[in-house]
Amino acid sequence: MILQALFPSTCACCGHVLAAGERQLCVDCLSDLPRSGFADYGDNAAERMLMGRIHFEHAAAMLLYRSDGAVRRLVHAMKFHQCPELCVMMGRQLALDLRRRGLFDDADLLLPVPLHWWRRLQRGYNQSELLCRGMAEVMYLPISTGNLIRHRYTRKQSMQHAAERSANVEGAFRVRRPADLAGHHVLLVDDVLTTGATLAACADALATVPDIKISVATLTIAHQG
Repeated sequence: MILQALFPSTCACCGHVLAAGERQLCVDCLSDLPRSGFADYGDNAAERMLMGRIHFEHAAAMLLYRSDGAVRRLVHAMKFHQCPELCVMMGRQLALDLRRRGLFDDADLLLPVPLHWWRRLQRGYNQSELLCRGMAEVMYLPISTGNLIRHRYTRKQSMQHAAERSANVEGAFRVRRPADLAGHHVLLVDDVLTTGATLAACADALATVPDIKISVATLTIAHQG
């Protein structure tokens, strides 16, 4: 109680002190996050970005990412400000969003986009894996970790121009035990969809798995237009 009084919890988006009952985000910021509505229909911007690069069942992103907005502050807090609880919380929100129309109900396994072991060691956690942990609480699905791996260290995608991103992650992922994923409908999960290069590279690795189906869910998508 004394520590809470001296160092009160603040909202990851606006920085204001959280009121009683609020966790990670204040009610105003949580309600004002720019939602895409993509989980309600096919042929959305996420699906169009991935079309022809990934053979997928469905794809959606929950929030619209702008370089100067609240979602950017949210993602930076998740990645760089040691906020694992925020990642889990947003995973719950993402799962609730996906469940509204039932387009993703056939998925039977959550598959986070992996970090290279060195970057995970630096950060302390994989934010996509923590998103999956929150999603699992809502969707009651198991999480596959340690099978799809990023075996080659790559430069940060955010530091690359669009034309460089695909080359940066080409061949960076590998499936250790394809038989363990055979026949599953995996929901491939990441925090940000910018160009789709990372997700396409993951899908290339998953192409070694017999009878696999892939759907894609990201917390955010770079604002189109």
